[in-house]
Amino acid sequence: MLQETDALRQQLEYRKRLMDKINEIHSADNLNTILINIKDSIAGLFNAERITIYLADSKRNLLISKVMSGTEIQQIVIPISDTSLAGYCATSGNMINITNAYDPHELKMIGSNLKFDDSWDKKTGFVTRQVLCVPMKFQKALIGVIQIINKKGNVPYNDTDINYAMELATSLSIAIHNIYRLSVTTKVIRHKERYNYLLDKNLIDDKLLEKASTHPDVAKAGMDTILMSEFGISREDMAKNLSFYFGAEFIGYDPTVPPLEEDLLKRIKPERLNKEWWVPFKIENGILHIIIDDPTDLGRQDMLKFVYPEYKRISFTAAFREDILSYINLFYYHGTSSSSNSSIDDILNKLDSSDDPEIESESQRVSEQDSVIVQLVNKIIIDAVNNKVSDIHIEPFPGKEDVQVRMRVDGRCKVYQKIPYKYKYAIPSRIKIMCNLDISERRKPQDGKIDFKKYGPLNVELRVATVPTAGQLEDVVMRVLASGEPIPYDKLGLTERNSRVLDACVRQPYGLVLVVGPTGSGKTTTLHSAISVINTIDTKIWTAEDPVEITQRGLRQVQVHPKIGFTFAAALRSFLRADPDVIMVGEMRDQETAEIAVECSLTGHLVFSTLHTNSAPETITRLLDMELDPFSFSDAILCILAQRLARRLCSCKEEYVPSQSELEDIIIEYGAEHFAKTGINPADIKLFKAVGCTKCGDSGYKGRLGLHELLEGTDAIKALVKRKSEIEFIRKQAIEDGMTTLKQDGILKCLQGLTDMKEVRKVCIK
Repeated sequence: MLQETDALRQQLEYRKRLMDKINEIHSADNLNTILINIKDSIAGLFNAERITIYLADSKRNLLISKVMSGTEIQQIVIPISDTSLAGYCATSGNMINITNAYDPHELKMIGSNLKFDDSWDKKTGFVTRQVLCVPMKFQKALIGVIQIINKKGNVPYNDTDINYAMELATSLSIAIHNIYRLSVTTKVIRHKERYNYLLDKNLIDDKLLEKASTHPDVAKAGMDTILMSEFGISREDMAKNLSFYFGAEFIGYDPTVPPLEEDLLKRIKPERLNKEWWVPFKIENGILHIIIDDPTDLGRQDMLKFVYPEYKRISFTAAFREDILSYINLFYYHGTSSSSNSSIDDILNKLDSSDDPEIESESQRVSEQDSVIVQLVNKIIIDAVNNKVSDIHIEPFPGKEDVQVRMRVDGRCKVYQKIPYKYKYAIPSRIKIMCNLDISERRKPQDGKIDFKKYGPLNVELRVATVPTAGQLEDVVMRVLASGEPIPYDKLGLTERNSRVLDACVRQPYGLVLVVGPTGSGKTTTLHSAISVINTIDTKIWTAEDPVEITQRGLRQVQVHPKIGFTFAAALRSFLRADPDVIMVGEMRDQETAEIAVECSLTGHLVFSTLHTNSAPETITRLLDMELDPFSFSDAILCILAQRLARRLCSCKEEYVPSQSELEDIIIEYGAEHFAKTGINPADIKLFKAVGCTKCGDSGYKGRLGLHELLEGTDAIKALVKRKSEIEFIRKQAIEDGMTTLKQDGILKCLQGLTDMKEVRKVCIK
């Protein structure tokens, strides 16, 4: 009787602890509180050593959990499949109770594909024994999985444990569902207030707001930008909307606005303004007007009153963040307060009118005119970055012909400015000083890099190459390095078939994926976008690049230095000793690098690389010509993606019906036999042509898009590789396997109105 009483009391105490924990779960206001703070205390209820709570991501078919690693929160990601314990629980919707995770027979009795991943145990020394997995569901929808590990005393989880775990799963499902719902509802209410004008004008609705609030870039770019860039809201409508919301004037960027007095501007450093999103604008009737992204921010208002105490009245004007940055650049870096001016002509007027320069006195001349030459070079670089230029060409000529500065925009060179001939030595020398090159050496090429944040307002790097030309002169070419995060995979512009095949290839456990094309065709950008698909916490990814332009959190990125012997081949060898899952090598420049890459792909690693070839089939013959073993190479190859960049038509494009002869030319270029298989009716074809407007600088084109040719490493292709077949046989087989050539892909994008045939013909032969 006494024993029954003690057992009942223990059961009641346990029940009370369980209910207290359930109440704590329901009072949580965010997921991190449950996944990190409450989670460990739940383990004590089951007398367990560990507990993991996974949330389901149905779109990506993943289970995701969060753990504290030091002071940082890290994610654990596993696929929803029948190969893992938690994944099987999520897939089947059934509870599983394992007495020994290392017993393959017990696992096979539950599921034929079920395995236990012991990699975490090996890393930590922890030994997993008993595992209880319970699915979390709300109204038949999968919320996640609770995984309880190792019951103290080394005994199996009993029926009581299972019942309590299922009750806990039900409570967690309700709590997590409510947190999701409350989060979405709160966002929608807040957004409704902010975008009331747009809602009243029927420019947006609740569904569009909710969709925009879940956009992956909303945290970084902000809702205003997402609505304008992704959902077609014009800047004018958004400006009116925010003006009503803030109850303040809203202005755009005007490059003719004169800056304030230098003493007032110098009070605050531009670096601080760039972070805080405001800038002093004008003084009118004793009132200081300040441009700010949120004029209702009381905290910043109080701070600004402290910065400018002499002004009893401060007026706050709203503006987009990008316009605020433009004003900061205008006032601090193009105006009288900076080392560069708003006009190149103004800067050139500051330069002296002395006689023709002499090479011998060049070092001294640059030093004497440093302040104005710096303004000139900085202005060139700042304008290039602001205009999204890829390359800057400084081209001096012999005699008294002016120095020509050209810039490459969207793949086409345009003349930016002509500079008086007397500075044809000073400008290259100033650039060489900025990248620590020898200004006295003019007989041989040099290359270096400029970290522009040391010299100007922009955090950008430029790769510099100098080339000696006739007349003891030097051309300088500066490439603006693309920085930042990779383009999302779904924004690459791949066709449905190409996207599907490439996605399948990058998810393979081992093999070789190549992206090929000429310099500047976006190969590195595509590689990084593809790698971002598999960049998860459980995948170790090493990259060797020259230079490192795009950065991704989670990648271990290495800059190679061929001059000191740290080549791509050397980097690959070091990676093999650093426990990689995935390796990316920036370029296969030689036979050694190619051989090691193939070897890596055959030893259980997924390898990505680039090559300078004209098409996907040609890549195979090029590598075989480099004396790669055809049997090893054929086993390794997963796919080869050839790429070009064509200029994208601006929104000012004009639709037209092509003439019969033009239509026939397009069909012949596509291939009449292949065009018939597309199912496109020639009578329905409409094309677009470039027009020109202020947005695109009257060129008719704005931005670029990728044209692709994806060769899949099918069994038939592998057989041809082993036989070292002719390129035409490889191309024919690839087309039979579903490949569209570069020109065919370009033609399809012309029919979609993305570009025109003139652009496609400029970058594609076949």
